[in-house]
Amino acid sequence: MPKPNVVFFCGRLLPPSETFIRAQGEGLQTFTPHYVGSRFVKGLSLPSERTWVVNNGGKLGAAQEALFKLTGIAPVLTQQVQRLEPALVHAHFGVCGTLALPLVRKLKIPMIVTFYGLDATMKDEYARRESISTRVYLQRREALKRESTLFIAVSEFIKQKLVEQGFPETKILAHYYGVDTKKFQSHPSVHRQPIVLFVGRLTEKKGCEYLIKSMAKVQAILPEVELVIIGDGNLRADLEALAAKLLHRYQFLGLQTSDVVKDWMNRASLLAAPSVTATQGDSEGLPTVIVEAQSMGLPVVSTFHAGIPEAVIHGETGFLTEERDSEALGEYILQLLKAPQQWQRFSIKAREHMEANFDSTKKNKILESIYQHVLEKKI
Repeated sequence: MPKPNVVFFCGRLLPPSETFIRAQGEGLQTFTPHYVGSRFVKGLSLPSERTWVVNNGGKLGAAQEALFKLTGIAPVLTQQVQRLEPALVHAHFGVCGTLALPLVRKLKIPMIVTFYGLDATMKDEYARRESISTRVYLQRREALKRESTLFIAVSEFIKQKLVEQGFPETKILAHYYGVDTKKFQSHPSVHRQPIVLFVGRLTEKKGCEYLIKSMAKVQAILPEVELVIIGDGNLRADLEALAAKLLHRYQFLGLQTSDVVKDWMNRASLLAAPSVTATQGDSEGLPTVIVEAQSMGLPVVSTFHAGIPEAVIHGETGFLTEERDSEALGEYILQLLKAPQQWQRFSIKAREHMEANFDSTKKNKILESIYQHVLEKKI
């Protein structure tokens, strides 16, 4: 018997930072994922035989994409999706849920929408000026609340943010998307080095400037410790200038593949994730890099921010500070680097925590049971 098809809808297919979407889709066992969106972007590869977009390039494609976003009209895409006879649509990000609404109405099937971070925390003023997609989100948000079958929040923090915005609590389910604990496990033969690792987009909410400031204190006491920064973004030039001023051992490596990131996680002594709430309200949901690092047995120094305390157990798998507290961040980094026995306890506990509570195979089974309950109208 063929597996039911499910449409994974996401506006852009698929940025390098959204590995969690592909991992969810390709991890399904009882459903077949098909990836549908507005346009392709340079990033993650997807199976071409299961991927469709409105905009296939050129001026015509751009015009078709704009028409689709504003009106929901995309005849070719609609016909392609209708031929799949999908059981449901799973839209990733709230903004993409509103873009998918017209398609869902034509298909007359249930839609699940996952909220990840900015989509649940951005201020309306930001949404009005950011893009066509965010403006469409504001226009269709009330319809999204009414017409979606279920909302998945990637953390309890995100669930609460949706409730505060008037999303019906009875239709919201908190569900972690997890980590591939088989892939993300350390290799004991690789020697840990005095490296503090940062992985993420170089944007305001990632808080990298506070890490750089904290590392000045760390290197004053332990000069051999190096800061390695993986990622890119609009603040890169400013952060490189700050690092040049304050630090003597650091690297900016830009965007890297998941395998390269994994190698650095195996070599580093800890991961720093100093996330903050950005001025436009942007917050994390639950950063993928935090669960990947802990699955690798890598302790985490982060902040009491958004869903992070749901994954990092303060004093057991890592340490958490208040946002923008460079002093405390540096103290915790030094504490872990100078206490090998404590580091070892944190490393073992972090791995155990991920295996028990964030394993993606277990989480995907739960996701598929959610799909089944939606189709059986038990949710």
